[in-house]
Amino acid sequence: MNLPLEQVRHVARLARLKLSPAEEERYSRQLGEILGYVKALEEVDTSSIAPTAHAAEFPNPMRDDVVARSLDPAAAVANAPQKSGTAIAVPRIIE
Repeated sequence: MNLPLEQVRHVARLARLKLSPAEEERYSRQLGEILGYVKALEEVDTSSIAPTAHAAEFPNPMRDDVVARSLDPAAAVANAPQKSGTAIAVPRIIE
């Protein structure tokens, strides 16, 4: 299955790529094969699988949102090479 050349050119234009005619043909074939695999995956019955299911069980990486003492602003910038009050001063780069 080949993707029509008009669609390959459209995708290339969106990606700001300049393709040679040989590259257009190659990408037409390759993108068509990718879409063929996607079409095959669409036919798999996933109705019994939860939308948030994973192949491996992962614990919840999020910690509980607990109020804690904040870092003192003066301590936060204590090791900064240049300071402006409680902020880190950086050189101006835009004239």
